[in-house]
Parts: sequence; C-alpha cells; structure tokens
Amino acid sequence: MARKFEGKVALVQGGSRGIGAAVVQKLASEGATVAFTYISSPAKADALVAQVQAVGGKALAIQADSSNADAVRQAVDATVEAFGRLDILVNNAGVLHLGALDDFKLEDFDRTIAVNVRSVFVATQAAARYLGEGGRIINIGSTNADRMPFEGGAVYAMSKSALVGLVKGLARDLGPRGITVNNVHPGPIDTDMNPADSDFASSLIGLMAVGRYGHASEVADFVAFLAGPDAGYITGGQHYIDGGFSA
Repeated sequence: MARKFEGKVALVQGGSRGIGAAVVQKLASEGATVAFTYISSPAKADALVAQVQAVGGKALAIQADSSNADAVRQAVDATVEAFGRLDILVNNAGVLHLGALDDFKLEDFDRTIAVNVRSVFVATQAAARYLGEGGRIINIGSTNADRMPFEGGAVYAMSKSALVGLVKGLARDLGPRGITVNNVHPGPIDTDMNPADSDFASSLIGLMAVGRYGHASEVADFVAFLAGPDAGYITGGQHYIDGGFSA
C-alpha cells in the first residue's frame, strides 16, 4: 500500500527535538522526504537523521537560526536544491521567554517576535515560490494564543496570537493556488522544554479536562492529517490539541 506522503518533500523549521522531531519522524514514516532545521546540538540533529534513515526514510538536517531571516530563506532553498521540490512546510521553531513585566528584557521580546512570528512569515514567503497545488503550510502555535492562565507569559501569548491573524490572511492569499495554511495549537506537551514531571506541570494538569500532558507524537499525528490529502478543504483555521486546556 502506498504511503500518503510518498514522493512528497517536507521542511520542518525547528525539527531536531520535541514536537518538531516527532513531526519529522511521522512524516518520514508516511513516505515523505524531510528536511529540518536546528540551531544547536548537531549530535541530536544527526541522530534524528540516522533514525529516519534506519527505517528506510530520507532526511536532511540544516543548521539555521530561525531568528535570522536570511538563514530561514536559505533553508527553504537548500531543501529544494537537495530534493527538487517542496510540498509541506511545518513552522515549529519557537522560543519561550517568561518574566514579570517590570523585568522583561527588550532583547527577549525582540527574539520572541523574530522566532515565533517573523520566521513563520519569512519561511512561508520563501516556500510559496515552490509550493504547488495541494501544498500545505502548518504552524505550531499554542493554546496560550487565547488563554494565559499564569503570570509572566504576556509576550509569548502575544506572539502566538499574532499567528491567528497571519494565518487567516495567508489562507486568503494562497487559497486560490490550492495551498492550505493552518495553525495547530498544542496545550501542555511533554517535551524537554516543558516536562510533564516538573513542578510547573503539576500546576497545569488540573486545568486540563483529561488530566494529563500530551505527547509529541499526538501533535505529530494531527499535523500529518492536516498535511495530507484528506485536509484539502481545511484552511485558515485554529486547531487545538490541548486535552481540554482551553475548554
């Protein structure tokens, strides 16, 4: 049986760990050739490439700082140069700076916008030159786009809320070309940035209907659905996978 992404090429921005790595593995398992960017730890990036290759897939790791617009554009071009096409873009790169208003550093504000918002626009603008009919763009947002239940998260929440308006507009711009654009908003997910066994996690679990953290693989499955052929009539949307965190 043919896998649904056979012959497709994907780029995952911020793909070496956590949700991004799970997305890389999921798309590759369904037949996609996957490039992904990382900013540090080449050992982790190489290990992920090896994991994909070990099960017969193809992957390419590209070192690129998502706060650098030129690096983001070059990553898109490098993917097409390596594999000849681009069908799926997943914008997963993100930073989380928390802090009280009085102490929040302007450089942390600027980096949050550069990575969480600007890189999404830059990557989409660059990818749109290559995407054709059936192209998919999926951004990893956050349920904090519309619910921030703890102090210190104003700037992060703002950056994820910005993606809502961006995606609505991009869906209109790219819809006539048969390209869909969607946001996936995870709730608390068990990753090294937000582990499920931390003190912080214990304060959030009570806010979720299902009473547990999510798994990166669950988000990856959702992304794969939106990237697939059955999601061609879904665009401009905000799709929550949060265990009822925002209910």
